[in-house]
Amino acid sequence: MYVLFCQLLPKRIRMALKPTIYKLKIALSDLNQDHYDNLDLTIALHPSETTERMMARVLAYCLNAQPQLVFCKGLSDTSEPDLWAHSLDGNLETWIEVGEPSEDRIKKASHRATTVKIYSFNSKSPTWWDLECSKLKSLTASIYRFYWNDMVTLASFIERTMDLSITISDNSVYVATRLGECEMTLETLQEQSLS
Repeated sequence: MYVLFCQLLPKRIRMALKPTIYKLKIALSDLNQDHYDNLDLTIALHPSETTERMMARVLAYCLNAQPQLVFCKGLSDTSEPDLWAHSLDGNLETWIEVGEPSEDRIKKASHRATTVKIYSFNSKSPTWWDLECSKLKSLTASIYRFYWNDMVTLASFIERTMDLSITISDNSVYVATRLGECEMTLETLQEQSLS
């Protein structure tokens, strides 16, 4: 009986895991959009999510900051993206995915939202892009890539409650924290066509 209990325990513990909450105060300076803001973000790190992915979501938020932009359920609900923004009349304007979504997922998103943006960041990102780029070129989505080593560096600075300074200029994102600083490059893989 005890052995059976121990075999079941890991599954039950996994099911009971709750997200870890992070509170970020961000001084944002987006020189590309001439947008300057102080953001207070509360982020839930899903139990199956890495800190690198969570920070990719934070960077995607900062790169697209606007009053209507919100974090979605993401990994908890596959029908929602990582972030989205609705117009005041309820229309879905912006759909933002973090990672390497499938062609079908991007296609569905482009039918639902006016603007679709993908922020790839994993170590497998170059392979994903090499395999999928010919199919994705026909879709109306903007696709960007952060370099994995930069994401690992940024994730090493993360604290549960922290102040960050994020400056965006051209294809560079400079992040300063109490524990360190890093400059990240945002590579444009594909721009959304407006046809």
